[in-house]
Amino acid sequence: MLRHVLSVTVPASLIALLAACGNGEPVASTIRPALVVQPQPAAELTDSYPGEVRARLEPELAFRIGGKVSKRLVEVGDQVKKDQPLAELDPQDVRLQLEAMRAQVAAAEANLRLVRAERDRYQKLLARQLVSRSQYDNAENLFRSGEARLKQVKAEFDVARNQAGYAVLRASQDGVIARRMAEVGQVVAAGQGVFTLAADGEREVLISLPEQAFERFRVGQAVQVELWSQPGQRFPGRIREMAPAADPQSRTFAARVAFTQGQVPAELGQSARVFIAHDGEVALAVPLSALSAEQGRPYVWVVDPNDATLKRTPVRIGAYGEGSVPVLEGLQAGDWVVAAGVQVLREGQQVRPVDRDNRAVKLAAKE
Repeated sequence: MLRHVLSVTVPASLIALLAACGNGEPVASTIRPALVVQPQPAAELTDSYPGEVRARLEPELAFRIGGKVSKRLVEVGDQVKKDQPLAELDPQDVRLQLEAMRAQVAAAEANLRLVRAERDRYQKLLARQLVSRSQYDNAENLFRSGEARLKQVKAEFDVARNQAGYAVLRASQDGVIARRMAEVGQVVAAGQGVFTLAADGEREVLISLPEQAFERFRVGQAVQVELWSQPGQRFPGRIREMAPAADPQSRTFAARVAFTQGQVPAELGQSARVFIAHDGEVALAVPLSALSAEQGRPYVWVVDPNDATLKRTPVRIGAYGEGSVPVLEGLQAGDWVVAAGVQVLREGQQVRPVDRDNRAVKLAAKE
């Protein structure tokens, strides 16, 4: 009898203790994090090409005159401003040429004063009929020739003065020095490249397209870009430019891919990978870990962007891949799908979406 009483009393006391600990109030459910991804084009229907982030504008800077480089004022990687001096040529020759032209201007001015005075004197003598008309015309022609000569040497002096200024190479716009092709002491010709400037502004990805598949690509074709520093995140882009001829060494065609989304965290020189889908309708793919099935019917958990709740979404899938499976029906490219722990989820459960680096994902609410 005592044993029976104890068996009844102990559970009751435990129940009372648990009720006291919880104060009789239900425990609030916690919002658990959920790894989410967006469907990507199926790998077997997408080609990828390695590339490098470049500036859209990359002018080669060169001196407009030839000479010997006497100073180099910047290094590769330096940020420069418009009209900032970058390098200088030995100014001795251009200075001598400028002095010579200045002397010619002075001589032409002295000659003009002389022929003007001669012309004026003959004009007075002609009025008094002390010289013939032909003598006056000769003096007049000498005066006009002196005027033309002065204009000529002044123009040549302006050219020489400009060339003296061309001895200093300046940045054409704001940017970063991406490449150096000349050193101090090197003799360069007019127009020979000295620096390559990566202008501030838009960034692009430079890739090489294979010769055997070149006809599949076109300017304006939509692509996706993944940066090495942002694995798993793809940015929309398009092919902006394609080389008309293949590189003689690699036999590939250079192409430039422009980002179509603003504020992409792409820095000069970063590695990138460009994904180009095949022509026609391309199936989306999700990781294998995102797929569940019940009674042979596959489904995935889609996060509602309005309130971050889960919705069980039936899908039609294709052949399984190594790490992903193509989804033929049921998903859109903008959906966010839970990619891990799907076996413990339930309909309507609220979650906290995170990416593979455990960073919060902001879902755009649908209108």
